[in-house]
Amino acid sequence: MSLAPVLLVGGSGLVGRRTAQYLRAACPDVPLLIGGRDLAKAQAVAAEIGNAAGIALNLAAADLGLGEQPIGAVAVFVKDDTLATLRFAQSRGVPQISISSGASEIAPEVAAYMQQPTASAVVLGAEWLVGAVTVPTLEFANVFSRLDDITLSALLDEQDTGGPAAEIDMHRLGEIMPAALTRRDGAFFWRIGEQAQAQFHAIDGTRTEAVALSPFDIMGLAIETGAPNVQFNLGVGVSSTRRRGEPMSTEIIIELAGEDKAGQPLHTRHAILHPQGQMPLTALGVALVLERLTGLDNQPATRPGLYFPYQLLEPAAYFARLEKIGGRVMTLDAI
Repeated sequence: MSLAPVLLVGGSGLVGRRTAQYLRAACPDVPLLIGGRDLAKAQAVAAEIGNAAGIALNLAAADLGLGEQPIGAVAVFVKDDTLATLRFAQSRGVPQISISSGASEIAPEVAAYMQQPTASAVVLGAEWLVGAVTVPTLEFANVFSRLDDITLSALLDEQDTGGPAAEIDMHRLGEIMPAALTRRDGAFFWRIGEQAQAQFHAIDGTRTEAVALSPFDIMGLAIETGAPNVQFNLGVGVSSTRRRGEPMSTEIIIELAGEDKAGQPLHTRHAILHPQGQMPLTALGVALVLERLTGLDNQPATRPGLYFPYQLLEPAAYFARLEKIGGRVMTLDAI
């Protein structure tokens, strides 16, 4: 088990802070470094978390301004266009996860990994809410002998901003990726224009307008399951809980179609819901990935390689922690 500090780049933001809280609760002995541009803010978060230090990072320096400070793992909550944090992790031989790149932006990260494939574990973490879709989908898929269609829908409440870093990511991805990666009839293609428009039924049955999106879930699930049709659609509006007078939430609808073990047609609908919005689910995924990478879960640390989050997250452990932080897994009626 590694007790070298875990570095959270952007750790004073909403998701970084919540990730630090989850790590502290699960691994009270592991020290944390809360890195950010605002030293006072980073130090305030570190004082709140305990067994942590706030630091100002210098992404222009090869050592990020850390000198000889030992590091056990690196989590990056902001877009690092220079790959400074990944290069740093590789130079130290420690694992890294970043969560901000879109499907059309991962080439530099993949190239950096390919240059040093044995240096460390590199996690391409931009699945939707870091495993909140992929892990449940693969678990629900176990009742199928063959999957034909995977339709994934996410509803963000219009009150759920997710913090400044999340807003910047969504704005950037909307500008550079007007098309969304999708799989249809076994072929990958980019939905654009009218093809990118969609609708889905929210948890309460309300028909919701949506647009196509291409988080890494599309690539991972298509290859992992062999399903010839995989799509992801995002709606922004009023969540099902707020429509019935409760606080806003975030919801994910997972629809699967194919054949069961007896060869009969099967169609299932499930939902993942968290009553505090998208941030807790994202933070949970990052925390669990960091625990797995470093061996803080009492298993051997992850070997060097290139990973998606779902390849590292064990379903039973994920669902247990999801329930612990107030998340819900729901079985819905087929529509």
